[in-house]
Amino acid sequence: MKNPAFLLILGTVSAFGQAATQAPRNESLKQEVRLSVERGLNFLRSKQNPQSGQWGEAEPVAITGLAMTAFMLDPGRKPAGPVPAEVEKATRYLISNAKPDGSITIKARATYNTAIALTALLLNNKPENEEVMLKARRYLVTRQLDLDEKGKNDNPTDGGIGYGEEKATHADLSNTTFALEALYYAQSLLADKGDAAKGEPQLNFGAAIDFIQRCQNRPESNKSSWVSKDPKDAGGFIYNPTETRGAKVENPDGTISLRSYGSISYAGLLSFIYAGLDKNDPRVKAVIEWISANYSADENPGLGAQGLYYYYHTLSKALSIAKIDFIKTKDGKLIDWRADITQKLLNLQKGDGSWANSEGRWMESDPVLTTSYILMALGRIHQTL
Repeated sequence: MKNPAFLLILGTVSAFGQAATQAPRNESLKQEVRLSVERGLNFLRSKQNPQSGQWGEAEPVAITGLAMTAFMLDPGRKPAGPVPAEVEKATRYLISNAKPDGSITIKARATYNTAIALTALLLNNKPENEEVMLKARRYLVTRQLDLDEKGKNDNPTDGGIGYGEEKATHADLSNTTFALEALYYAQSLLADKGDAAKGEPQLNFGAAIDFIQRCQNRPESNKSSWVSKDPKDAGGFIYNPTETRGAKVENPDGTISLRSYGSISYAGLLSFIYAGLDKNDPRVKAVIEWISANYSADENPGLGAQGLYYYYHTLSKALSIAKIDFIKTKDGKLIDWRADITQKLLNLQKGDGSWANSEGRWMESDPVLTTSYILMALGRIHQTL
């Protein structure tokens, strides 16, 4: 049986509705990728708990979901081929952590964990797990914030999604992207439900888009006081409408502007796509222009080494889904980003098959997390390399 969510996540069909048609190229580099991925997967195999099936200690549900996804995106595996034993173990672990309210988590950051777990479970879509996935989908829909007056977009965080605290008042673009991704692919669960699907709750996508654009450095669609007037920031993103993880700059008039940075700008592009905007929308065009002007294979633009591996993963996912094959830089150079990023990632792989960031912010000193990020990136890139 075909798994439509798997085909979408794998990238056979882009979120912009175009089939992946680029001719195969760089065959020798593709072979290097397959060998590199196999070494990386061997590293993950050695780190999986053989009894529970989990990976990771600090955030085991999320990290297990990411590692499981890395196995399912293995370019050496045929989509219709047998599911790896490691994935079956991980699937059982994720299902075992499903809660009555629909969340899939241990105790904290329920939305973050549930979103990643649901995306992973959709890749190994088993009929017996359908109700768990449907409940997880419903849970994520309920996590969208609507503070102050209900039904009115009167709070900066309205429309966004955060970590999932019980009395949530926080929303950010990273968690919103994870949730939108899971919900985008989980629509496949409703495809054959007929009238029953009409009773399933739906996210307020208009409110989500409003939240996303309130994180974008674009004065035409964002009137927040922090929006930068510097053309270098135009179109990029920050963490949430009131907070950044990047740099701040004091303007001559004493006001503070927040600078755009790389990883969250790719998350912004993904969020716009998952929320239903097309490539001709001016907000989408603006972030693609920022990405082109700030492309780097060596650092997370605006943050250097911080969050670098999340950056590689998000960049590869966003550019693949957006069907962007080449980056035209600010100096007019045309870059085959797939080959460029791939070569960088191959060079960064360690002798044991892992990847790890010397800059530990956002848990990136954990080689299971960073190796999962990079294997997912290479799995997507390999399809059209």
